[in-house]
Amino acid sequence: MSALKIFSESDPANVEWQATDPLKIAEQLAAAGIRFEQWQATAPVRAGDSSDQVMAAYKADIDQLVADEGYQTVDVISLDASNPEVEAKVPELRQKFLSEHRHSEDEVRFFVDGQGLFSLHLQDKVYEVLCHKGDLISVPANTPHWFDMGPKPSFVAIRFFNNTEGWVANYTGSQIAESFSRLESQ
Repeated sequence: MSALKIFSESDPANVEWQATDPLKIAEQLAAAGIRFEQWQATAPVRAGDSSDQVMAAYKADIDQLVADEGYQTVDVISLDASNPEVEAKVPELRQKFLSEHRHSEDEVRFFVDGQGLFSLHLQDKVYEVLCHKGDLISVPANTPHWFDMGPKPSFVAIRFFNNTEGWVANYTGSQIAESFSRLESQ
């Protein structure tokens, strides 16, 4: 189930606001300049399906978002920690995303399957957005944030990029992410 929790940046132990209703989540995030919506597949998809199958199931939504926002590259990422080749890389890959960083472009993810925890550092608040299958989140360019895929990731996500270089992080050097939740504690 999708969830949003909002904290003061200085008090990660106390939730100031929370919701699991997707409409309330979208409304609260929209007020902060964050896009959040839910999509429905036109065909059944799951982890392990090919990129072509995943993209075909969401073609209309993908095409509309690309037309609206001008994204140049769309791809599919699939991680399953039960795969021995992936499992060995998880700690290093997870750590790469856990440090607070920014991007010079929007970070847009649509969760086809599985889940992930985006934490957004907006002024003096931290917004923890637990995204699940069917959720699309768009983190605006230059927004400090971090992402947790969990210790045993299992998810499929469609990624949208404004540039052809893909994911490029500019780390802030802040240790704030160390004080907040991890996916396994949700």
